[in-house]
Amino acid sequence: MSIDNISRNNFIWKGFKLTKNAEKQIFILINKNPEIKWLCLNIKKSGCAGFKYSMYLTKKPSADCLKFSFERIDLFVPIQAMPFIDGTEIDYVYDGLNQNFKFKNPKAQHSCGCGESFSIE
Repeated sequence: MSIDNISRNNFIWKGFKLTKNAEKQIFILINKNPEIKWLCLNIKKSGCAGFKYSMYLTKKPSADCLKFSFERIDLFVPIQAMPFIDGTEIDYVYDGLNQNFKFKNPKAQHSCGCGESFSIE
């Protein structure tokens, strides 16, 4: 699947699900810096399976992003990433001393052994 030439008007998107833990953690991250207002979710080519999730805080999302609103936050996703991650559930999990975001993507068909990257055919 190519990430080029995706139009805002070509598809009806399912959006995303955030668990309460994920929404709470994103809210905490956004509120640490008064200049930061939003979180962007993207993908990038990486890893042995092909793609990796990328999350970053921003003062202003780019014009090519779609906005998904939740109870306390807004999540922005570039239109080119939507075919790869639409319908994904984002969770924030605690595993012993480790804490991180986990992505449950119904479109991901393969993942690498370490779980850092995924592919879609």
